[in-house]
Amino acid sequence: MATVQVTYANIDPKVRKMIMIGLIFAMLIACLDGTIVGVCGPKIAADLEGNSLYAWMITAYLLCETVMIPLSGKLSDLYGRKPLFLIGLTIFVFGSFAAGASTSMTMFIVCRAVQGVGGGILIPVATAAVADLYSPVERPKMQGALGAVFGIGSGIGPLIGGLLTESDMLGWRWAFYINIPLAIVAYVLTLKKFPAPEIDSKPIIDVKGMTVLSVMLLDLVLFFEFAGDEIAWISIESGAMIGLFIALMVVFVKIEQGALEPVLAPHLLQNRPIVIACIMMLIFGIAMMGSMTYASLFAITILIEDHSTITAGLYSLFMVAGMVITVNLSGKFLEKTGYRFWIIIGTVITAASMLLMSKMTMDTSLNYYAVCLFLLGAGLGCMMATIMVGVQNSSSEKEMGMSTSAVNLLRSIGATVGTAIFAMVISNKIGSELDKNLPADISAMLSHDTGILDDLQNQDLINRVTMKLMEDGVPLIDIPAALQELFNGVLLSFANSIDFGFVAGAVITLVIIVPAFFFKPKFYMEIPVSLTMEDGTVVQSDSYSGPNYASLENKVAEDSEETAEDDNSGQN
Repeated sequence: MATVQVTYANIDPKVRKMIMIGLIFAMLIACLDGTIVGVCGPKIAADLEGNSLYAWMITAYLLCETVMIPLSGKLSDLYGRKPLFLIGLTIFVFGSFAAGASTSMTMFIVCRAVQGVGGGILIPVATAAVADLYSPVERPKMQGALGAVFGIGSGIGPLIGGLLTESDMLGWRWAFYINIPLAIVAYVLTLKKFPAPEIDSKPIIDVKGMTVLSVMLLDLVLFFEFAGDEIAWISIESGAMIGLFIALMVVFVKIEQGALEPVLAPHLLQNRPIVIACIMMLIFGIAMMGSMTYASLFAITILIEDHSTITAGLYSLFMVAGMVITVNLSGKFLEKTGYRFWIIIGTVITAASMLLMSKMTMDTSLNYYAVCLFLLGAGLGCMMATIMVGVQNSSSEKEMGMSTSAVNLLRSIGATVGTAIFAMVISNKIGSELDKNLPADISAMLSHDTGILDDLQNQDLINRVTMKLMEDGVPLIDIPAALQELFNGVLLSFANSIDFGFVAGAVITLVIIVPAFFFKPKFYMEIPVSLTMEDGTVVQSDSYSGPNYASLENKVAEDSEETAEDDNSGQN
């Protein structure tokens, strides 16, 4: 069995700080590209003449990122964080440069897939590296820093994408070229300073498990990406994909039970804090991506007069501000308050923000929208780093990458599921709203799902509606006004339907409170910064290089119990 011996006790504090900054830059570029294409997409598709492949610009990245998260986590346990981090960074930079230089839509999609592979390595490895660099006492602040970067990257991605896309001098290609200088900074700070691992023996790779898991995740992500759009939720195709997922899961479990180095070890299910964290992170992903996606869509479509993506990106900074504040507060005071306090508070704030969003109408002010975004970011920030710290403080050092990647994987899956759930709930309401706000014959011509917004840009459909109005006797001079009235009716229908999505999101988010009450990581809160051993030696958390903190806590507890028993025996 291979073991990697790199601990925070052996790293100079100044070096740790440099490495941490490098990790932050890497996390930033990975998070930026997760959202930046949503704004650049239409321009890219038009320039590369690939509108028919538009959805794959995002799907290709998401597929590869999701698959790589668990694989890279396990590989970093076997080979060390440094080699995996540098490989991931190199792959991501290559994909970014090639994406910016793409000459066709097919080439661009392939490059996005390459970026997804790099991003799927960078995020879990950077997160796990915090546990290598810092003691349990210091991890909350550092995970808070990474959490803040995650929020900043996800929030400003649309803003940067909009600015670059609308720039006459730069253009959408620079949305990818911009990653290169940031990656160079990450290289400089980590290439020589990041400690190289010491591997005791040749690693054993779970090839079968990784292969089956990859196919299983591909099937799951594709199902939620296309269900309700390309295929019906209830259909032969959906049934086949669900059946394949279940069959692959059964095969995967059997493989992992017999694997020497399983990619996702079955015994993780016996670690209650990790299981509970995975459940909470799945719901967290649903809440975060679903609400962010449709809040931004509502603002661009309804609230912002010129439908500017740059304006929408600027308002997303309110969410970033809320997230940065609470991520840092939770990291700073976690030792005093405990885990559950921040998770429950964050859940309540997040749910409240969604309920406030459900009250938005066509007349809602942008100030109201900004408050909603700030609260959403604040709620998510309370939970993000807190859950991850609990996981790392409940994991053994040799499985830190695997347990961390398991939680990141569930968050990624939750993001995919969240978008699908919001779309499904909104689509179920929008049909009745269209029938109520539009003439029946016009309503029948439109999409009765979230694709209704695409109809507003469909010139062929607009022409058919115009012909219908003329057939109904509307004077030619009144056609523009009639079309505008129908346009407003569509927007009203969408605005009245999206509230159901936010209400559903709030209800789902509140479910986090239930597992949060049972979230009791094995140690950290009870571990002092320094411990006095039997021989009088004081062990500082910054210099301790013996057993991990879980073992140390148990040792102290056992010694205390033995001492108490001896005292009782003496008294008797």
